[in-house]
Amino acid sequence: MTEKRVIDARGSFCPGPLMELIAGLKMMQVGEEAEVLSTDKGSANDIPEWVKKVGHAHIGTNEESGVWHVTVRKMK
Repeated sequence: MTEKRVIDARGSFCPGPLMELIAGLKMMQVGEEAEVLSTDKGSANDIPEWVKKVGHAHIGTNEESGVWHVTVRKMK
């Protein structure tokens, strides 16, 4: 398994972080993980909801010093 792809969307506001994740997923292989870094608190809810809706896996979300880390695994 390769390293986690980091998508740095800090400073971007909804729907920016989600759009950056969608673009990143298009370049990833099934089974790879991406970690979105976002300073927009809405990403903590919006990204997991979208991921579930489209069939990918939400691995986890945590906040460190005002930055949300949302980890997703590409499932299809």
